[in-house]
Amino acid sequence: MPSMHRSHRVMGALVGSAVGDALGAPFEFGPAGAFSARFAAPARGARTEMCGGGPNDKAPGEFTDDTQMALLVGRALLERDGLDEADVFDRFVRWAEASPPDIGRQTAAVLRSGRPWSAAAGEHYAATGRAAGNGSLMRATTAAIWFSRFGAAASADAARRLSALTHGDPAAGEGCVLFAELLRVALDGGDVVAAVPSALELVLPEQRSRWAAVLAPDREPGQVDGSVWPTLGAAVWALRHGRDFAEVLRLAIDLGGDTDTVACVAGALAGAVFGMGGIPMRWASAVHGRVPGFGDQVWRLSELQELATLLDGKQWVPNDPGVISRIGPVEVLPGIWAANLDGARLSDDDFAVISLCKLGSPFAHPVHRIAHIADNEHNPGLDEVLADVLDDMEALLAEGHRLLVHCHGGASRTGLVLRGWLMRTQGMSAQEATEHVAARWPHLGLWNASFTEALERLDPRT
Repeated sequence: MPSMHRSHRVMGALVGSAVGDALGAPFEFGPAGAFSARFAAPARGARTEMCGGGPNDKAPGEFTDDTQMALLVGRALLERDGLDEADVFDRFVRWAEASPPDIGRQTAAVLRSGRPWSAAAGEHYAATGRAAGNGSLMRATTAAIWFSRFGAAASADAARRLSALTHGDPAAGEGCVLFAELLRVALDGGDVVAAVPSALELVLPEQRSRWAAVLAPDREPGQVDGSVWPTLGAAVWALRHGRDFAEVLRLAIDLGGDTDTVACVAGALAGAVFGMGGIPMRWASAVHGRVPGFGDQVWRLSELQELATLLDGKQWVPNDPGVISRIGPVEVLPGIWAANLDGARLSDDDFAVISLCKLGSPFAHPVHRIAHIADNEHNPGLDEVLADVLDDMEALLAEGHRLLVHCHGGASRTGLVLRGWLMRTQGMSAQEATEHVAARWPHLGLWNASFTEALERLDPRT
């Protein structure tokens, strides 16, 4: 398998964080095991585990205040080219004044106090003695991505300063330090679990022993409340025990309690470890939300990927379909149509669409999945991504949907999936599947050697 490019990890971290937030929101304040009780097996049809509901009645795939605040921090870092605490605090206040329904009590008290950014959280802590909530940890992903480029010391300093804007208890800041360091290690391709002892060395000495106990390998978490220690501890525990992104999130949410936040934190770490392609497309395609007080923009998959890329100091290349003739849809296999980008975009909305390329905006189709496959040699985990696509196709076909598979030109990635489908369902060899598709879809492209190799691995005879 090719090594994973950092860009896959960066996008995976931010999208994974938002996915965890949205996936966990319906189960917030619920009992342990509620997620698996409702979804004993993966829900791959038109209705997925992104079920919506919960205490704040979210739409399916809608993220909460966790991601909203993270987006505020991310935009502030980009627009100010670094950390301007007064500016971040002002954005938080504007957001709080728009009455987001899921704002935390402690965060609301600080942001609505009327006190300046440099004093509000400290005064609240001095008056109440309570400020070790997870409200600064939940929003830490965007800043952790930005500062990961500048080393552990810079990352830790920024984590403390951002946490202190709303959380006066040093424990909250040290939790953000630990998270930022573990995410930094993951983005560099390191072993997150093995990095826990060295990450603890960054923590203030008087806080270290408690954090070491929370992150100990033999610690079994219980239901997660709203404080910072069990939240990070549960996220790291889930990462230790989950074999892939989906299992990490299932473990985190099944703990019960503050499920959106623990899944948000676990999703960021797991997204960085397993990469963008490791996030099930049925979840990544559904995630969305607005930031109260900041207009009507809807943040979806593409916008999250763009923000993550920019935070990592890289240029985002927007989707530009250019001038291309519409191709398809054409029924190539029973129940499965093929098209290029415009053929799919302009198709009847009763198609269940599987997009295999970057999109500038989602389609109007009620059932639309977007897979993360690049038409190059840099697709780590391609076998797993292909299996995810084929599994969703199987479920959607079983529900009676017409499937429309497409990529930009309808050639290489589209051909990969069509051939993979034949190999799985008809027992064809890679060569047989290629000949079968080529006879029915003249736009088939065969230039990507890594796709051919993936299909050969799919053939049990080889």
